[in-house]
Amino acid sequence: MMWRHLKFWIGVMCIACIPMAQADTVALKQGHPQTYVVKKGDTLWDISATFLEDAWRWPSVWKFNPQIENPHLIYPGDVVQLTYVNGEPRLTIVSRDEKLSPKIRASAIAADVEKISLASISKYLSGNRIVELGELESAPYVVSGQEGRLIMGGSDTVYVRGELDQNNIVYGLYRKGGTYLDPKTGELLGREATQLGTGTVVGIDDGIASVFLERTSADVRIKDRLLPLMEQRIDSTIYPKPPSQPVEGVIAAVVGGVTQVGQYNVVVFNRGAREGIEPGNVLSIYKEGQLVADEIADRRIRLPAEKGGVILVYRVFEKMSYALVMEASRPLSVGDLVKSK
Repeated sequence: MMWRHLKFWIGVMCIACIPMAQADTVALKQGHPQTYVVKKGDTLWDISATFLEDAWRWPSVWKFNPQIENPHLIYPGDVVQLTYVNGEPRLTIVSRDEKLSPKIRASAIAADVEKISLASISKYLSGNRIVELGELESAPYVVSGQEGRLIMGGSDTVYVRGELDQNNIVYGLYRKGGTYLDPKTGELLGREATQLGTGTVVGIDDGIASVFLERTSADVRIKDRLLPLMEQRIDSTIYPKPPSQPVEGVIAAVVGGVTQVGQYNVVVFNRGAREGIEPGNVLSIYKEGQLVADEIADRRIRLPAEKGGVILVYRVFEKMSYALVMEASRPLSVGDLVKSK
């Protein structure tokens, strides 16, 4: 289980080969070190941000590193050194502690990655979804819990009425969520179904299904709806990449109902498949510049927008996308500009 989680997170961090066309220019961070010792608790995105202006471009500087047979395997205690090949920056592991077997070391870093990153984001990555008008209202619904309970949780059984897919036994349990509108145009972006947990159909008798709740992130109640689970995991082969064409939008909402945005928050981005957005797209967040007084011209002017963070799109719908805030160098909020570099 740990190794699978490690592969999952490595895929998001993209320590793998990508076409050089996506990595034509790699800018180094001002004041970057020449070496870095990997510490317990580091994520691969954190390490890359030590050297590069754009952390997600790390794959391009590993691509031609001949001494790394498998660049996925980076462990606490490894020393990462910045070198140059034909004038291009390269990152190289210059020393390793060979006393620990790869299996033991891999398990240790997997546990760390899971604790710091996966545990805080997995409920979002496999959770909420956008539904069509009437889709949730026509879905099967909970009529009761075991022994007449009104509030249920993990390991409880609920009873469900409605038309279930005969070829599917695993369902998500959902409740009507918010409606997302474009902050600029007012266009309806989508209606959200908030996932409460997952359940497995264990029997059907006289049109009533018994569903065992495998896990829950919130109370399950009477009238909550069931929908077949969609494939929502980020595949281990997904690569962070810029959008295929210039894109500009705004943060429309923050999942969870808060207005302030920080690292590892999940945000709603008001651009989707119709604008060419794909899972894995990386975009920058910009804070709108302040209005200040120009005393010479005797007028108020707006200062240039300043970069404040980076998002990674992981789920795309027609008009909007869910994205994870990978970096936040300053307080961010709903309405902030999001655009490709």
